Amino acid sequence: MPSWYDGPLAAFGVGTTGDDPETDRVVAAALAVQETPGASPALTRWLISPGVEIPEAATAAHGLTTGHLARRGRWPAPAVDEIARALAAQAASGRPVAVLDAPFTLTLLDREATRHRATSLTGYLGSHPLYVLDPLVLDTHLDRYRKGARALPDLCAQYDVKPSDGGHGTGRTADEALTVLEVVRALGRRHAARLARLHPDELHTLQTTWFASQARDRQTWFPRGGAADGQWPMRPAVPEK
Repeated sequence: MPSWYDGPLAAFGVGTTGDDPETDRVVAAALAVQETPGASPALTRWLISPGVEIPEAATAAHGLTTGHLARRGRWPAPAVDEIARALAAQAASGRPVAVLDAPFTLTLLDREATRHRATSLTGYLGSHPLYVLDPLVLDTHLDRYRKGARALPDLCAQYDVKPSDGGHGTGRTADEALTVLEVVRALGRRHAARLARLHPDELHTLQTTWFASQARDRQTWFPRGGAADGQWPMRPAVPEK
């Protein structure tokens, strides 16, 4: 049996209006599904017109403007429904999904699903767990004392991955999903001695513990950054006041 990093793997990413998962909106999403390393991934892309202005900082990050999304984007409700169902299909198949900074990405999608469909992401998943592989959590745990940033370009450099640059028509979101997929495979191979025997469900469980520890460490070193949030891969819903 191949190790998880040599088997079927998916990657999911979003482009957003900002960096607050509670209030910001999805404007683009991409799901890349690959059965074996080197195989051509099946790529599904979504463009969404969120009904709000796209801040300049967000456009700089993903390349999408308010005008472009108004012309080319879809209504949020059906698009969010499709996205959530696509992730649910990965969960039902048992295929692990690589998600960079999962607590942000999946929390934001969950809030969008609740906002537009009155159904949480957990509701879409039903009885099938979503096995998440977060390269930020994995890399931070496996190479804890490496200095420097750990953003996606840094991970590409660390794991000798060439970023995807295919011009897929959804800004940079699709390329980032394809890149994350390759980074996670390369990370698995680099740390095979520690990861090869783990099943994705075991690795998912371990990441919950690792992320909580990393959050506590960040709070120790940066106490003014706010309370440590140890919830992974998705933050619980904020109770209504």
